[in-house]
Amino acid sequence: MLDALRDWFLGLGAAYGVDPLVFGAIYVGAIPFFTASVAWVVRNLRRRRSIALPALAASFFFVSAYLYLLVAGENIPGWVWGVLGAMVVGGAVSTVRRIRARAATP
Repeated sequence: MLDALRDWFLGLGAAYGVDPLVFGAIYVGAIPFFTASVAWVVRNLRRRRSIALPALAASFFFVSAYLYLLVAGENIPGWVWGVLGAMVVGGAVSTVRRIRARAATP
């Protein structure tokens, strides 16, 4: 079992041509931050507050290891580009809405 876990961890970066220890550390290290961001989304939904920032945080931690690939790797999966594009669009829409709301307030 321990050998299988080690092989999985070290194999994380092999397909992308990056250091497997760095990729694996980012991949596994982001899990608690992603989980906390999802909890933040749920809390904001229950309080009827904006989920833009916690959703962007969850998205960031979801793709954080793949951001390393953008800098140092190759063979980046297409879904990573889609998530990054959605993050940029989501952030822009949230910012525009917030600016409009503040501009409309006297």
